[in-house]
Amino acid sequence: MTSEPPPASLKAPVAAGARRVLIVDDNVDAAQSMALLAETWGHEVATAQDGDEALLLAERFLPDTALVDIGLPGIDGYELGRRLRREPRHREMHLVAMTGYGRPEDREAARAAGFDVHMVKPVDIDALQHLLANGRPRSDAPV
Repeated sequence: MTSEPPPASLKAPVAAGARRVLIVDDNVDAAQSMALLAETWGHEVATAQDGDEALLLAERFLPDTALVDIGLPGIDGYELGRRLRREPRHREMHLVAMTGYGRPEDREAARAAGFDVHMVKPVDIDALQHLLANGRPRSDAPV
């Protein structure tokens, strides 16, 4: 199931401090749970289950932040990050890798692909809430 946001030109302004968040995860339950949390915190959310769907959705939704699972079918999260970063309209997007891959080389691969933050699943919910509210992780957050 994909959230179908209205065209960018028809959107109401997002509340102060709120972000447009794209959640990309092939685990539908995980994506929906994360979407519910982000919506509860006042953010506007769209979800995608694979990289191709995420690329199409990003063009219409124009997210401020993308929470991306790395282990996606087809285009993996690393490639999705690289492709988003190549597009001028997405270069300022805050890219967050949310993955079960937590080795130092995984963190470096995420950084090389253009991700700003690397969070290991299960994600610390307080750290995620802070990140979405402030655009950066807490200094003491396990990211």
